[in-house]
Amino acid sequence: MPLDTTIKKALILGSGGIRIGQAGEFDYSGSQVLKALKEEGIETILINPNIATIQTDPELSNRVYLLPVNVKYVEEVIKKEKPDGILLAFGGQTALNVGVELKELGILEKYNIRVLGTPIEAIEVTEDRELFVNAMNKANAKVCQSQAVTSYKEAIKIVEKFGFPLMLRVAYTLGGRGSGIIDNMKDFERMAKKGLAQSRIHQILLEESIWGWKEVEYEVVRDSADNCFINCNMENFDPCGIHTGESIVVAPSQTLTNEEYHMLRSASIRVIRGLGIIGECNIQYALNPFSKEFRVIEVNARLSRSSALASKATGYPLAYIAAKLAIGYTLPELKNKITGITTACFEPALDYLVLKIPRWDLTKFDKVDRRIGSQMKSVGEVMAIGRTFEEVLQKAVRMLDIGMKGLIANNLVPINDINELKYALRNPTDLRLFRLAEALKRGISIDEIYRLSRVDKWFLYKLKNIVDLQRQLQDIQLLETDDNEKKYWLKRAKRFGFSDGQIAKTMAVNTIFIRQMRRRLNILPFVKRIDTLAAEWPATTNYLYLTYSASEHDIDFESEKLANLKKVIVLGSGTYRIGASVEFDWGSVNCLLGLKKLGIDQAIMINYNPETVSTDYDISDKLYFEELSGERVLDICELEQAYGIVVSAGGQIAQNLASKFSKYSEIFRKTGINILGTHGTRIDMAEDRAKFSALLDQLNIEQPQWKMLTTLEEALSFAQLVGYPVLVRPSYVLSGAAMRVSYDEKTLRDTLDLAAAVSKDYPVVITKFFTNAREIECDGVCDGENVLIGAIVEHIE
Repeated sequence: MPLDTTIKKALILGSGGIRIGQAGEFDYSGSQVLKALKEEGIETILINPNIATIQTDPELSNRVYLLPVNVKYVEEVIKKEKPDGILLAFGGQTALNVGVELKELGILEKYNIRVLGTPIEAIEVTEDRELFVNAMNKANAKVCQSQAVTSYKEAIKIVEKFGFPLMLRVAYTLGGRGSGIIDNMKDFERMAKKGLAQSRIHQILLEESIWGWKEVEYEVVRDSADNCFINCNMENFDPCGIHTGESIVVAPSQTLTNEEYHMLRSASIRVIRGLGIIGECNIQYALNPFSKEFRVIEVNARLSRSSALASKATGYPLAYIAAKLAIGYTLPELKNKITGITTACFEPALDYLVLKIPRWDLTKFDKVDRRIGSQMKSVGEVMAIGRTFEEVLQKAVRMLDIGMKGLIANNLVPINDINELKYALRNPTDLRLFRLAEALKRGISIDEIYRLSRVDKWFLYKLKNIVDLQRQLQDIQLLETDDNEKKYWLKRAKRFGFSDGQIAKTMAVNTIFIRQMRRRLNILPFVKRIDTLAAEWPATTNYLYLTYSASEHDIDFESEKLANLKKVIVLGSGTYRIGASVEFDWGSVNCLLGLKKLGIDQAIMINYNPETVSTDYDISDKLYFEELSGERVLDICELEQAYGIVVSAGGQIAQNLASKFSKYSEIFRKTGINILGTHGTRIDMAEDRAKFSALLDQLNIEQPQWKMLTTLEEALSFAQLVGYPVLVRPSYVLSGAAMRVSYDEKTLRDTLDLAAAVSKDYPVVITKFFTNAREIECDGVCDGENVLIGAIVEHIE
C-alpha cells in the first residue's frame, strides 16, 4: 500500500522538557519522523517547548510551536493549522496522554483529524491495565494474576485475596512512577493511596509478584497490511523487580535457549497483531528461570528509551520506518536507509554484543535513597559495543564517567562486614555491579550470590572472569616476563575490556608505559562496522566500533589516506547527567552539519549515548560508538589521521580531554592532535580555577577574594580572614559538582572533603561568597581577534 496522498499536513507532538524516564530519545525519534515526512512533501507542524532539542531547529519542520504539550494548547494549534493527521507515538508518555484526552474530549472528531499510525484504541488498551489484561488473554500471552482498582477500599480486598508480596502499578504514568513491590501493610497503604492520586484515571493495578524472574524485551514492528518482524531482542542483567530503565541490558539475549527465544518471539507477534499497532512497540516479558513459564509485563505502543537503544544497537532506523508506516507505506515497500540494499522487513542480525548501563546522579542529593527498584531514578544511559560480554561491560562502566576504570581496579570504599555485603546484594543500589565484583573477590560462591541477587549465573561467571584475570595480572612480574607471555596476558586483558589505565593500576605501573609496551608488541584495536546483517550481505554503513577481538579493519584506511581526505573529529557529550543534557547534543549536531557545509570530506562523531541525534545514521560521515577517553580518542586519531578535533561542542567531558591531548602529543610525537578553536592550554586556563583567578587579577578584573586550596588549615584561616559565607570551587566540573557555599567551619570541612574527591587532579579554589548578589552571564564568539556578543542574560534567582 503506497503513501496516503490525502495527508498534506501533519501535527507532531513532542515530549516537552527532559525528565527522569523521558529524555533525549524523543528528540532522536521526533527528528527522524520530521525527516521522514519532509521527504514525502508533507507539511510538518511541531509542538515542543524544549528549545535545547534538535527537532525544534527551524530547518527540520515547517513550523515550531514552543508551547506546553497539553490539551489546551494543542487544540489552539489544531484550530489554527488545521492538520490532516496527528502523530502521537514520537513524544513519549506526554504525547500519548494528550492524544487520549483529545479523543475523549471529542477534539479530534470535531476538527476531523486522523491519528496516524497506532490507533488511539490500541494505545488505550496498553495504558489501561484492565483492558490490557483482557487483550493479552486473547493473544494467549499470560499476564500476572492481577486486579485493577479505583479506590483504597477495593485495594484492601485484593490484598486479602493475593497476600504479600505483590506488585503495585499505576495507570498512565511514566518511568514506573508510583510502582513497587510491597511486602507489608504499612507500605501498601502509603503506595496505594499515592498511586491512586498520581494516575490520570485514578486506577492502580495489583498483581502477583514475579521478583527474581528474568526480564526480556522484544522490539516489534508491524504495518497496516499485518506484516510483522522482530527488530531486536534484549535481556536485562538485573532480574524482574528492577525497572528496565534502571537495569543493565544486553542485546541480543545471552541466557535464553533457542526454544525460549522463539516462544517469546511468537508471543510478541501475536501481541502486536492482537493490539493492532501500526509502527513499533516494545514488549517486556518476565521469564521463569526454572521453567518455560512467562508473563507479559507491559507493552509500550510508542517509541521508548528501549526503542532508541534497539535502533542504535541494530543499525535499524526504527523511528524513521515507524513514521513511514504511519503515513501508509508497508514494510516491503520501504528500504533500510542504513544498509541501502535490504527492505525494511529484513530482520537485523548481530555478530557483536551491545550493552546498556544507566547513569545515576544520586550523589548530588543529600540523604537520598540509593536503592534501585521498579521506579526510575537514572538520568541517562550509555551503550557499548564489542565482541565479548566482559569487553562491553567494562567499556560501558568507563563510559558512565563516574570515576570508575571498569568493573575492578577502582577506588571504591569496600563493605568490610560480610553480612552487610550480602544485604547490599539482596537490596541493590546504583553500586550493585561493583558490589557483585566485591562479593566475588571476597570468595562468596556464585550460587549464594545468585540466591541473594537473582542475577543469572551466566552473567556472574562473566564477572568472575574479569575478577580472576585481575588476580592473574597482579601476579605477573613485568621485568622478568618475556615478550610472548606479556603479549598473551595483555591481549587477553584487552579482549576482556581492560583499559590501559586499568591494567597499569592492577600491575602498579604507569599508563603511558602500558600503552607504549602494547604498541611495541603490536596489540592494537580493530575498527569494525555495524551492518545490521552480520556480514551475510554486502553493506556499507557508517556505524563503527573498536575491538581487540578481531583480526582486520572493516575500513580501508590506506585508500582514504591516498585519497587525501580532509577529516575532522567532533567529540560528543556522552551520557546525560544533571547539568549536561540534550543541549550539548544540539551543539554537536550543528557542529557536524556546519563542517559538512564547509566542505569537509569526513565529519566524524565520537559518542556513546543511544538517546541522541548525534548518534543517528545520517548526521555524520562516520560514527564511532566509543568511549570518550584519552586512550580511545587517541586510538581513533591515529587511525583516521584527521586534520583536527573539536572539543568545544561536547560539553564538559570533551573539554576535560583537551589537557590530556596536549600531554599525549608531547609523549607521542607522531600523534599530532590538532585541537580546532581554542588551544588546550587556554581551555585549561579557563577550567583551572586557580589559573583563571590569577588571570583575572592580571587583567585587573574585579573578583571576590580567593585562595588556591593547599591545606585544610589554610582554608579555615582564609574563611576566618574574609568572613563566612565562603564558596568552594573545584576545577573541571559540571553543573556545580561539589561546589558548595559554607556558612560555618563544620560545613566547610565537609565541603572540602567532597571537593577534593571530585577534583583530584586539579586545584580547588576558595572564594568569598556575596549573598543576594545578582547573577548575569554573557555569551559570545571570537575568531581570535574579533568578539561578537550574542546575548547578555540575567538570572531570576
